[in-house]
Amino acid sequence: MNAQNVAQAYAVAKERYAAIGIDTEKVLEQLQNFHLSMHCWQADDVKGFEVQAGALSGGIQSTGNYPGAARNIDELRKDILKAKSLIPGTHRLNLHELYGDFQGKVVDRDEVTPEYFQSWIEWGKENNTKLDFNSSSFSHPKSGNLSLANPDKGIRDFWIEHTKRCRDIADAMGKAQEDPCLMNVWVHDGCKDVSVNHMLYRSLLKDSLDKIFAEDKKYMKDSIEGKVFGIGLESFTVGSHDFYTAYAAKNNKILTIDTGHYHPAEIPGDKVSAVLNFVPELMLHVSRPIRWDSDHVTIMDDNTQDLFSEIVRAGAMDRVHYGLDYFDGAMNRVGAYVIGSRSAQKCMLRALLEPREAMSKYELEDRHFEVLALYEEAKAMPWGAVYDEFCVRNNVPVGDEFIPEIQKYEATVTNLR
Repeated sequence: MNAQNVAQAYAVAKERYAAIGIDTEKVLEQLQNFHLSMHCWQADDVKGFEVQAGALSGGIQSTGNYPGAARNIDELRKDILKAKSLIPGTHRLNLHELYGDFQGKVVDRDEVTPEYFQSWIEWGKENNTKLDFNSSSFSHPKSGNLSLANPDKGIRDFWIEHTKRCRDIADAMGKAQEDPCLMNVWVHDGCKDVSVNHMLYRSLLKDSLDKIFAEDKKYMKDSIEGKVFGIGLESFTVGSHDFYTAYAAKNNKILTIDTGHYHPAEIPGDKVSAVLNFVPELMLHVSRPIRWDSDHVTIMDDNTQDLFSEIVRAGAMDRVHYGLDYFDGAMNRVGAYVIGSRSAQKCMLRALLEPREAMSKYELEDRHFEVLALYEEAKAMPWGAVYDEFCVRNNVPVGDEFIPEIQKYEATVTNLR
């Protein structure tokens, strides 16, 4: 798109937003400081790089067999950098433990140490990419249906040790990058059919978490994530939303809101103001569920827009960490990165451009016609021109111009794999 046309459209948008009290230059500055944590597992369908890797299991599933998935650490890094080059702004990378640089060595998950992520730390520094981290309780012979909640002490201790070591890795990452590494704990634990030991499993999970978090870390932050159910574990989830919300509130931990981990009629955005009264911060895993936790590529749907709007309305942008979490193997994986990331940015932009002060004033005056009128009119404001200007300032393709870039990368790189 012609840069002059973008500038002209932005000038008109800037004037129109100024008329309703919105400073678009301030908004662009806020958007520049909005950092997504891109998820490494989109590039290879959650396979990872363990020498002893098995099939994906543990209540999750990646679908699709589009050609060109990353097969090793170099290909994955190359795909991520290509995606980042087409997304305006500066963004982080979220790693799972099974993506370590194991150099052909068999390293079980209770043996992992920071040395296997040193090359990631160096790569992050070289590419202006700060790292976040996750423990990995799935796709392992000792996963089964229960990990941290397993009544078998040997298995439970294995996963406790794994998660402790992951915290050590996250701490090393945070220290090296001079910025806290956020480490998320999610386990798939649950039951496929009727069970009668719910209290036992949850007591064991609580005890495991207490042991894991017993040692304070200086350079990392802990987040914990609940879920409704997992594939093959449909009847009961040990780490439910109630469980983790209560644990986070009591223990001052960051609570993770994954937009795919709720019943279809629930609105994830409504949870922001509810839980921020009781927990210090939130972590987001933003995806697009279709009737279940299907992790489709994030788009500008109502739930995503509402989620970001609620964060801005709550004045909580500095209390929320923004991660993506989808793994679609049915389409070009680099393209999926770009679509999801840019869509999340657009939702945040629209939230920042909302005339919330005027809307809030009207609402507190019990003038609901005016609130609804502004709410609807904001949808038709020229926010797209502001995003185009944001792309130009970050020297990335405007509009759909990223499509041929990805097609070229597919023809010359991923199709040759």
